[in-house]
Amino acid sequence: MTLLQQLPILFIAAVLGGTLNAVAGGGSFIGFPALYLSGVLPVEANATNTVALWPGSLASASAYRRELSTIQKGLLFLMIGTSLIGGILGANILLKTSQSTFVHLVPYLLLIATVLFAISGPVTARLRKRSFEKVNLTWPVIIGISVIQLIISTYGGFFGGGLGILILATLSLLGMDNMHVMNGLKAFLNSCVNGVAVIVFIAKGAVVWPQAIVMIIGAIIGGYVGAYYARKVDQKWIRLFVLLVGACMTIFFFVRG
Repeated sequence: MTLLQQLPILFIAAVLGGTLNAVAGGGSFIGFPALYLSGVLPVEANATNTVALWPGSLASASAYRRELSTIQKGLLFLMIGTSLIGGILGANILLKTSQSTFVHLVPYLLLIATVLFAISGPVTARLRKRSFEKVNLTWPVIIGISVIQLIISTYGGFFGGGLGILILATLSLLGMDNMHVMNGLKAFLNSCVNGVAVIVFIAKGAVVWPQAIVMIIGAIIGGYVGAYYARKVDQKWIRLFVLLVGACMTIFFFVRG
């Protein structure tokens, strides 16, 4: 497939991925396979997909500025720090992984992401019904938070699918009591992990720029325009579509591998 043939397909995939990320999540189920199947090497496809979708996650995080201002500063700085370290570690691990090894890991990574997306709805609904006290930052809690968030962020820097629900699960363990605050912190930490991964990918020359630029434009359009129309559709149908795509991509890569 020539570059001119790739770009329209990748643009449409990015618009769809940006739309899904804005209303339900799961944009990576579209972006990464589109890049890989268009002929981009798997590691570079993953890196390029992260770069393409990151501006949308940053815009999402900026919408929660008010909620983020209510979080304990110590907790916020701790989670930002571990997210940045984990994102850098994960991105570097990805770039040191051989193409053949990553290809073999892809179906399992997609399976994990699909399962996490499938349980994200019930988990979020359950969290909304719970009530907790303010987080008590004792040393055991600080160490526990740091270890968990570091592991999650390393996974996010390496692949990233399902990162949001893992962060939400961690926040629930901390006893956070406001779902809007939790979603805001989730979006912000997600953008931190992906942001440092983007810097690593760019610095190491892992980004395929013609495809990345087209997908960045498509993802922004999808995030702002596509989401407007997608919000008119019942979210359960959006989630069902994402799950269907995730399951199909997982099966395809298992069979292909």
